[in-house]
Amino acid sequence: MGSNQTWITEVILLGFQVDPKLEIFLFGFFLLFYSLTLMGNGLILGLIWLDSRLHTPMYFFLSNLAIVDMSYASSFVPKMLANLIMQKKTISFVPLLLQTFLYLALAVTECMSLVVMSYDRYVAICHPLHYTVVMSWRVCIILSATCWMFSFLLALVHITLILKLPFCGPQKINHFFCQIMSVFKLACADTRLNQIVLFAGSVFVLVGPLCLVLVSYSHILLAILRIQSGEGCRKAFSTCSSHLCVVGLFFGSAIVMYMAPKSSHSQEQRKILSLFYSLFNPMLNPLTYSLRNTEVKGALRRFLGKKSSA
Repeated sequence: MGSNQTWITEVILLGFQVDPKLEIFLFGFFLLFYSLTLMGNGLILGLIWLDSRLHTPMYFFLSNLAIVDMSYASSFVPKMLANLIMQKKTISFVPLLLQTFLYLALAVTECMSLVVMSYDRYVAICHPLHYTVVMSWRVCIILSATCWMFSFLLALVHITLILKLPFCGPQKINHFFCQIMSVFKLACADTRLNQIVLFAGSVFVLVGPLCLVLVSYSHILLAILRIQSGEGCRKAFSTCSSHLCVVGLFFGSAIVMYMAPKSSHSQEQRKILSLFYSLFNPMLNPLTYSLRNTEVKGALRRFLGKKSSA
């Protein structure tokens, strides 16, 4: 690294680059979505904690997903909201790296969590007699901890490679948060290695897990078709269809974002895609589960019944 290179200490987040009046509208709009994300996932966590009937591996992983979703959205939304109403839309270099690290780590944690949840449903439906043995609480905790540890280690690899780059400008990010591909553009050096590692990581945490999920659900679909009981078949479809909705929304938008050719999407389209899988999807997750899962709806009715009778 040359001695005449100056490291940037502060970066401007250009955000959505719209009229100031529209920024106020966007602030209220995104604040509403963020509030719904926290309340919806918080409600799921509360119901699982309070209702002993939901103390099962499936809902343990669902509560883990709710924690990931709240953390995921909180890694960038507060700063995005602040920038929408402030004149100075800057972020210092250390918080920039921290936001990038947390965003990457929590995104990968969500990918891994969705895979684990699909495996849980596979065992429950395809091997019900062995379910309590295979998915013991010890196994559930190990799987969950592995998801978190692997994700943070992978994000650390990306951040370590980023720190090896000289950052001497430009001092602007054409995004509303410190998305890793936008951070690469701040470097005044060749970032091909970073991009190769990012693409390889995207294949590993997006395409690989998606294939595992599809394999799991192909077996689940065959098992459901063999179920004689109409009620059992409906219950299985209800549980698995809600999970597939979440998987389709998250993996679909993330794959388009990170694995499609750069020229196929404008920067503004990439911003919308980023919003979809990082803000809208965490908000939709509890909505999907609560509307399509009869056990969650039953727990909510029992909770409201207790409150009204108190």
